[in-house]
Amino acid sequence: MPVGRGGAAGRLLRILSGVAAVALLATCGSPPRADRGIAVAPSGPAGTRPPLASGGPVAAPPSGALLGAWVRPASLTQAGRVTGVLDFERDLGRRLDIVHTYRRLREEFGTSSDRTFLKSGATLMFSWTGGPSAEVLLGEHDELIRERARQSRDLGTPVLLRLRWEMDRPNLLAEVGSPDEYVAAWRHTRELFAAEGADNVSWVWCPTEQGFATGRAQDFYPGDDQVDWTCADVYAGSTLTPIADLLEPFLHWAAARPHPIMIGEYGVSRAWTAPQRADWLSAAHHVFRTNTQIKAVLYFESNPDNRTPAGEFALRPDPTPFAAFHTTAHDPWFNPHPEPR
Repeated sequence: MPVGRGGAAGRLLRILSGVAAVALLATCGSPPRADRGIAVAPSGPAGTRPPLASGGPVAAPPSGALLGAWVRPASLTQAGRVTGVLDFERDLGRRLDIVHTYRRLREEFGTSSDRTFLKSGATLMFSWTGGPSAEVLLGEHDELIRERARQSRDLGTPVLLRLRWEMDRPNLLAEVGSPDEYVAAWRHTRELFAAEGADNVSWVWCPTEQGFATGRAQDFYPGDDQVDWTCADVYAGSTLTPIADLLEPFLHWAAARPHPIMIGEYGVSRAWTAPQRADWLSAAHHVFRTNTQIKAVLYFESNPDNRTPAGEFALRPDPTPFAAFHTTAHDPWFNPHPEPR
């Protein structure tokens, strides 16, 4: 880790020593299973769950769940992004509650496509890499972080920010660093956003579901006071594991947290037959409805470049799995806001 400018190393050590005392891991009893869904037992006194926190500026609906997606466009231009989402919504027969978009460290917030989606009534979720934890703690990206905070603030409406999602992936170790470094970088980034008055941001903490199964993800939790939504990404890629089994460790853990749950990315790959994909999506629908702490679900409608079918998740143009997702999209449970917006 580079020492950086004068005094930076000492500052880093002070920050890390402070966060080392934070308790990051909560445990609870095994939740009961319900018809291949997951019904998490109430955690409050007398068998009742305490009210969930609101979710911050982007409030969770009192009942039901928001529906969203990342829709990879044919062209990663501003116009292409808008066309991609509009085409998906047209095929789906409804608007998305949440439009998901990805940003690298130096990519701005508040582009023309961002503002077009906001004008349509959608909520934006930025999945932002932020900076490498060590560099953030040394103050190397303070002005850039402040700029993103001002851009978020100036949107003038609540937005979701998924800061360095899937931080528990081993291949991100060089960027993310240790859990203590990640937590300290998260807290420092939030402090800079607060200093710029970006109080319209809901903070989404989102590891992978595999990280909860291995026990790795929990160590990266920044603390209840730092998070507005808890989240996990879940996929049936090279193995067709039931989604109830994949999500159980995460939902088990999240039941002890006071926040609404988001499924930040989910998908079933083209490695599987159309009926298998449809069945997996129908099971996902049931799991999401069974666990009423889940307040937002976002599909990953994308075939990233240079992937085998096990890494491709777009539903279109295959009608059978798309029909299963269409059923979810038109279930009143996933329509908490009346149309049209």
